[in-house]
Amino acid sequence: MSDFDKEMRAVYVISVAAELAGMHAQTLRLYERRGLLNPSRSTGGGRRYSAFDIERLRCIQELTNAGLNLEGVRKVMALENEVAHLQAEVDQLREQRNALHRQYRREIVPLSQVRLREVGRHGS
Repeated sequence: MSDFDKEMRAVYVISVAAELAGMHAQTLRLYERRGLLNPSRSTGGGRRYSAFDIERLRCIQELTNAGLNLEGVRKVMALENEVAHLQAEVDQLREQRNALHRQYRREIVPLSQVRLREVGRHGS
């Protein structure tokens, strides 16, 4: 199991998640109602939290301690998510550009060297 899979695996019941995040279970329910958190559900309907959810709770707590209200927290987190997606897209585009550049250097530069040799042979 990868580290990502372990982080996303929902194993904590609400009381344990609340304790790990240093807040009350009722606060977790409030964050869920406000759309800041979306825990998994067990077959019986109980909430199950992952390590990712716990980290998200700590981030929410940090932002609220800094003075943001929950709507502000939601917007900040949405923007952070958008930035992460855009950064991934930029990284992908950079890799594509680098691959094209490597291909260009393999294919085009040798062709220009051939042309330079031809020019040298013909004295032009």
